[in-house]
Amino acid sequence: MQDQRRVVIDYVSPSVNCGDFYIKRVVNEIVNIDAHILADGHDVLGASVLFKHESDTSWNETRLGLSSNDEWQGSFTVSKQGFYAYKVQAWVDYALNWRYGLIRKINDGQHVVSELLEGAEYIEAILDKVNAEDKTYLEHLHKLFKNEDYYGEAINEATKERIYNIFYAHPLRILANESQTFKVYVDRKKARFSTWYEFFPRSASETPGVHGTFKDCERLLPRVKSMGFDVVYLPPVHPIGEVNRKGKNNTTDAKEGDVGSTWGIGSQYGGHKDIHPQLGSLEDFKSLIQCAKDNDIEIAMDYALQAAPDHPWVKEHPSWFKWRPDGTVQYAENPPKKYQDILPIYWESNDYKSLWNECLDILMHWIDCGIKIFRVDNPHTKPFYFWNWIITQVKAKHPDIIFLAEAFTAPKVMQQLAKQGYTQSYTYFTWRESKHELIEYVEELTKSELKQYMQPNFWPNTPDINPYHLQGANESKHIQRYALAATLSSCIGIYGPVFEYMLSDSLLGKEEYLNSEKFQITHYDWDIKNKLITIIAKINYIRHHNPALQQTNNIKFCHIENDNLLAFYKWNDDKTNQILVIISLDAHNSQQGTIQVPLQDIGVPHGHNLEMHDLITDSRYNWNNEWCYVELHPTMPFHIFNINK
Repeated sequence: MQDQRRVVIDYVSPSVNCGDFYIKRVVNEIVNIDAHILADGHDVLGASVLFKHESDTSWNETRLGLSSNDEWQGSFTVSKQGFYAYKVQAWVDYALNWRYGLIRKINDGQHVVSELLEGAEYIEAILDKVNAEDKTYLEHLHKLFKNEDYYGEAINEATKERIYNIFYAHPLRILANESQTFKVYVDRKKARFSTWYEFFPRSASETPGVHGTFKDCERLLPRVKSMGFDVVYLPPVHPIGEVNRKGKNNTTDAKEGDVGSTWGIGSQYGGHKDIHPQLGSLEDFKSLIQCAKDNDIEIAMDYALQAAPDHPWVKEHPSWFKWRPDGTVQYAENPPKKYQDILPIYWESNDYKSLWNECLDILMHWIDCGIKIFRVDNPHTKPFYFWNWIITQVKAKHPDIIFLAEAFTAPKVMQQLAKQGYTQSYTYFTWRESKHELIEYVEELTKSELKQYMQPNFWPNTPDINPYHLQGANESKHIQRYALAATLSSCIGIYGPVFEYMLSDSLLGKEEYLNSEKFQITHYDWDIKNKLITIIAKINYIRHHNPALQQTNNIKFCHIENDNLLAFYKWNDDKTNQILVIISLDAHNSQQGTIQVPLQDIGVPHGHNLEMHDLITDSRYNWNNEWCYVELHPTMPFHIFNINK
């Protein structure tokens, strides 16, 4: 027989898969709780959310309030990294129910002597729980309630707010019910807000035809910092396989001097724990990590679990690969792409435990060297439960570690990777162009359950993806795409200097770069300055100084009668920073429209004057109408307004 209960707790949110997976937040963010709470009859109910950090020994409590239709709401703030547990507790509040009924009877003119005696019993039950001042007051009430000579004073005191507040603060919780316990994982702020810049170290040399080094990368860090990026992501820096090495433009026959793909990891010079000798030494890499730190930048490392045919694993651990009857190994494929220079790992190996431990050791090795961010290559081709295990193992010892899932694949696969523990996720933003597509996709990311566990990272381009809309695109299109990424999402990245130099030659009919840097060294003039670089730096400065743009989920799209104009309002949790963004999606023509300003959301009445500060041009405008006219030109296809009430 179940324990006796009256209160039903239903539909507790936020939760993911009914609590099978944890939700995610960063330090000092709010967890807003909603639950359906009801009981038979019409009794007054009480409810709280109980929460505690994994290091706490006791629960903290925040009361929930009834909003409407038996829905109760409240919130708590997470102040430390790591796991928090939370649950909803609810009860029939007999003391408040007594007072509610008492007041109705008094207002009806009924004599309530018996009811006052009941109230005295509720007072007795909490006397040892209240402070000294309230105890003195309650003891006085207790005498009034039990002595009919003081009836007038007793009913007067019983209807006052003070006794309500005391009963509310000290509920008896008779037959209290609790929901299941849910979890929230709390990361550092970088998990929610980061600005990534990717480049190939081997292309960092100042001299044409010379392989770049980590020292060359150090030279470039001030440039990256000046553009406002705080994460430098480096493609794999490990030894590159020499067997079946790819040539330029992904040809299968490498010529003398071809450097191969950095993702074909492993050779006579070592594997995943080693450095490509032409880049420098391990000490050089550690120096780069420290130099980046000195520039307020973190180095993100590529974690690619695959092996070249001459990777040491192939001989040392042959069971980690699937061998055909003829003694050959099936090379990696992602049809129609083929990777003859890569052997996929056999995750169903009988020796999988050793394999998993080696994969963990790789991460721990680089973490010991100072790496705190990993971009994981093709995680969707490895078991989901492997990722759950390895991320859990790493985060238990190193809570600062951030994992970005590089998976442009089926939506539910990408979502599952986030559920299993990935901090950030690549997205379909790269291909979303029209107003309808952008609104629909961002609404999905920010208004559905996805917002609780999947942090999107918007990239206009990557070494693998040269989207059709950027091929041959003008400066305005590049500005537009960066402005969209940087204001819609709090985590963004670009592959440079290809993006800011607007280099977009492609393989015919494909979303791939011609003369792809994935297969060759490219020489750049890293000293070039242009308008796009200036605007990128300005946008990144604005992001770093406006908390509304340091989160993704607080967004509302605004009505504007032009499908070539996209407008949206963003705010931080306490609305001390409010931003209005308007972006033209037309890279060739001027566009005009009238935007409906979300006055109610901003918190001002109609006719109230708003000072709109354009953070790009530093211009200031006074808007005092709900509908305002805007015009954008290809030369500067966007506004970022700071709203001052």
